[in-house]
Amino acid sequence: MTRMAATRDGYGQALLDLAGNEKVVVLEADLGKSTKSLHFRKAYPDRTISCGIGEQNMLLVGAGMAASGYIPFASTFAIFTERAFEQMRNGIARPNLAVHLCGSHGGTHTGTDGSSAQSIEDLGIFRTLPNVVVMHPCDDVSTRVLTMQLPALGTPSYMRTARNKTPVLYDGREDEIKIGKGIVLKEGNDVAIVACGVLVSESLKAAESLKAEGIHATVVDMHTLKPIDGQLIDTIATRCGALVTAEDHNVIGGLGSAVAEHLVANTFAPLEMVGVPDRFGESGQADEMLEVMQISAHYIALAAKKAISRK
Repeated sequence: MTRMAATRDGYGQALLDLAGNEKVVVLEADLGKSTKSLHFRKAYPDRTISCGIGEQNMLLVGAGMAASGYIPFASTFAIFTERAFEQMRNGIARPNLAVHLCGSHGGTHTGTDGSSAQSIEDLGIFRTLPNVVVMHPCDDVSTRVLTMQLPALGTPSYMRTARNKTPVLYDGREDEIKIGKGIVLKEGNDVAIVACGVLVSESLKAAESLKAEGIHATVVDMHTLKPIDGQLIDTIATRCGALVTAEDHNVIGGLGSAVAEHLVANTFAPLEMVGVPDRFGESGQADEMLEVMQISAHYIALAAKKAISRK
């Protein structure tokens, strides 16, 4: 049976794993229990700074610490990272200070917290900032591995994690996970599905349903949206001739936009985008939200057929 876990748990474990590096410090904005940085705080209270409900201040504290040689990891809900966009831009990205921001509970899959708490624009917002690496991993293993690679990055980053449990795909495959490199999870020549976050497992389900109809899909986990793995996009565009992107994010500005930007300037292929259709979310259970937003496996499979028809 497939193990289930939340990506936020992978983030919390990675912070503990990184504690051997005495330069690593953790910043919280009153939500350490939810982002899972609380485990580091309990073990290393002298290297944890509580900034209260002050996200702007938290990022500038992080900037000051990064400028002083520390490696700060700051976290809060994805929706609240947006309060600190100007500080992320001018205080961190512009001077290129290696502060690592994690936004938990992103996307409509957050569910019952409702539209005000469902960040559907965070990946697009931070993707616009020079120097900032943007990631949205799909399971706790990849979240842990990617987080542990951040101290060597030397530039700022934004990572989205999720509260709800998703299938674990990378047990025993840790060596395949690298910032900036997409991972092929399934191979087929008819269409390529490029996904991130919770929709990676939905894309694998879609590929199975397509296989039953004689359609063979490649499925790619594009956990890093910026820098996008253009070489892999070129490869699958050439091989499959049609692409689908799948993300729990506004269809404008996120993974779909990143892939489209690459396609029009490089190896072109028709692209169908599955994502939140330029609207706000609503309150509902996680799986209900995937149906309401038409981003579940069923809709990914429909998009794949449409993309194939456009070859």
